[in-house]
Amino acid sequence: MSVAHPEQSVGSDLDANLDPTIPAPMTNVADYGFEGRFADWADDARLYEYSKAANPIGSGHAPQVPIRQFGPEVYTDQPTGVLPLDLSGELGVTTGAATSPALLANFVRILAGEQIDTAVNATSQLYYVLYGRGIAAVDGQLVRWEKGDFLTLPAGARSVFYADAEAAMYWVHDAPLLSYLGVEAREPRFRATKFRRGDAVAKLEEIASRPGANEKSRVSVLLANENQEQTLTITHVLWAMFGVLPAQQEQRPHRHQSVALDLILDAPPSGCYTLLGSRLDERGNIVDPIRVDWQAGGAFTTPPGMWHAHFNESDQPAHLIPVQDAGLQTYLRSLDIKFTQRRDLVAG
Repeated sequence: MSVAHPEQSVGSDLDANLDPTIPAPMTNVADYGFEGRFADWADDARLYEYSKAANPIGSGHAPQVPIRQFGPEVYTDQPTGVLPLDLSGELGVTTGAATSPALLANFVRILAGEQIDTAVNATSQLYYVLYGRGIAAVDGQLVRWEKGDFLTLPAGARSVFYADAEAAMYWVHDAPLLSYLGVEAREPRFRATKFRRGDAVAKLEEIASRPGANEKSRVSVLLANENQEQTLTITHVLWAMFGVLPAQQEQRPHRHQSVALDLILDAPPSGCYTLLGSRLDERGNIVDPIRVDWQAGGAFTTPPGMWHAHFNESDQPAHLIPVQDAGLQTYLRSLDIKFTQRRDLVAG
């Protein structure tokens, strides 16, 4: 394949003018009526030899996303409030709380009869109701929510959550990304959307009942919004999955460039865990893995580009909800999700 280009005469003035080693002709600014002192603007300029700055992540200059676990004790027995899962110190983020460079995950606790304002500068907000029920007032509209529901709110949404019964939520949004960019979210890219518990559970059960379901890499429902026709994600930034890990099953190693903020729902006290590592052996197994044991009602981070596999060695199914910035990564064509082959085959 070749790219056509316009004909250009050899040795033209254009060639000479584009040579960066040749300085521009001198200009007499008096001819243009410019007077006074010119700004220099060069004080903050830095020049690096390529190999010194080409990979700040690999070199360790930019902090890696850590593997961290947050148990349900973060929010149980707490007063009404937002409890951020803040890793900004480890990430070197100086613009506010962050769980990953682009996202902040929080647990929200609301006591019965109380309320909380969750307005935030974000393009995408995702709420999952761990337990409880209540009403949300969003931009003058009222919507009911209860255990197992998902709610997504767009840019500019003003929201107050009221609890009829003691409630807890998992709340993820992209405010850290906007803080890094120095922008304010103004234009909604989707409408406020509710995914009802009954609909999500019914769809997951239907998928799980299909012949050969346990042979697939995932038994899960991907949540999507009709406005995201290209990315097929829950918002243009966020990606969310509602999945089940059946008893005595393994979900084989995979990786992606998005950060995963994994919420564990009803895992048994022992037997469910995730293995994470940077390399695979010739059979597709993770080399020298780090193990994260699942905690019901807890969450943990999965760094970008790290191989990870989920295991359920118990006799009970376990449900999980990973939330990622994969909507944005998919739009940028940088998600790069990869799966291994079966354990008895060489990984592809």
